[in-house]
Amino acid sequence: MRLKIRDLREDHDLTQQQIAEYLKCDRSLYAKYERGERDVPLQTAVRLAIYYKTSVDYLVGLTDERMAYSRAK
Repeated sequence: MRLKIRDLREDHDLTQQQIAEYLKCDRSLYAKYERGERDVPLQTAVRLAIYYKTSVDYLVGLTDERMAYSRAK
């Protein structure tokens, strides 16, 4: 399954290093997430979804709807 995190990062004109710093991980680990060489932990996927204002479903390709769901009250 191809994650959409690379497309989102490039759409926002960000580097792997910038996202790795946001996630508090090494750039090389983040690059492995993008290439699909390492599974993205759920908490990391949630942080990326919040950062890009989208849903985890969108990140993992379960939907093409880019808008985030409204938060539970």
